[in-house]
Amino acid sequence: MCGRFIQSSSSDRLAERFHLPAIPARTPRYNLAPSQSILAIRMAESGQREAVALRWGLVPAWSPEPRTAYSTINARAETVAEKLTYRQAFRQRRCLIPADGFYEWRKEGSRKQPYCIAPTDGQLLTFAGLWEHWEREGQLVESCTILVTAANALIAPIHDRMPVILAPEDEARWLDPALTDPAVLKPLLRPCHPARLRVWPVSTAVNAPGHDGPELMAPLRASLNL
Repeated sequence: MCGRFIQSSSSDRLAERFHLPAIPARTPRYNLAPSQSILAIRMAESGQREAVALRWGLVPAWSPEPRTAYSTINARAETVAEKLTYRQAFRQRRCLIPADGFYEWRKEGSRKQPYCIAPTDGQLLTFAGLWEHWEREGQLVESCTILVTAANALIAPIHDRMPVILAPEDEARWLDPALTDPAVLKPLLRPCHPARLRVWPVSTAVNAPGHDGPELMAPLRASLNL
């Protein structure tokens, strides 16, 4: 799964990376948690890319409430095309979610040790996401989910799932509104190559959503060779 991640890059860096004219100044975030506002890139009605703030935890358009009774922060790549909650968004409302890294927890004895996972080359990661528009009686919620898949060889010793990290060459296809066939889209939802990522243990301070700052990424010891 993916339950916490990092969006710390500057607006200028994000705009250049995702071919946008500009992105409003934003506060770096080092511990984004479910229900919080996150930055995503999607296609606007004009046919151009746009950066938007979306609530993390997808609310289907048909939901009677602006919340759900179960977790929708992640959608499983294997079933996303069939699940009622996600299938329409999978065909028509896909987005890119930039990340400078993410966290995962491994059970070690009676406790869970958090790990930070980040790109080896210092470049941004791009999670595959879906977004939804919910509106009732003047109340509007735009929300999103992050797709997850089986863990690669690096992440597997920590957790059996990981976010879908798109290859750079697949990002435009993922956003392409003309692509609606699940048979074409689902092959993009594969685990990334382990060499793209590095892993190290961090403080349990990251466990609390109220904690935020670059110190959360500080290693407890040398990066692990898991």
